[in-house]
Amino acid sequence: MADTGTMKLLVNTPERVFFNGEATFVELATSEGEIGVYPQHIPLTAVLVPCVLTIHQNDGIKKAAVHGGIVEVLKDKVTILAEIAEWPDEIDVNRANDAKIRAERRLASKDSNLDVPRAEMALKRSLARLGAAD
Repeated sequence: MADTGTMKLLVNTPERVFFNGEATFVELATSEGEIGVYPQHIPLTAVLVPCVLTIHQNDGIKKAAVHGGIVEVLKDKVTILAEIAEWPDEIDVNRANDAKIRAERRLASKDSNLDVPRAEMALKRSLARLGAAD
């Protein structure tokens, strides 16, 4: 660690090391709700849900869309094992917006054959992509 005002952040996906660097603050969403993590946070392990991952650094803020996984928080390190992670320039905004509209229509249809959890997850993924790309 550079100093006590930063912590190590590692974000891995099955395909790549998505991010490996220092952060002053990290924002993300777990199955229990949204959390913010500063250096020296109490240890925590949680299930990550589709969300915008916001990485605060001394020189600015980076946003990314993550689509589920696990987060482990230690005093000086945060490790995220994500199913998918995307930087804003990797997101097709038109496709994400179309997916959002499709998911909203499915959920509004009240079709008895609808797989509601699947449609809700599709909506959450599209909202995470749009939030990161914004």
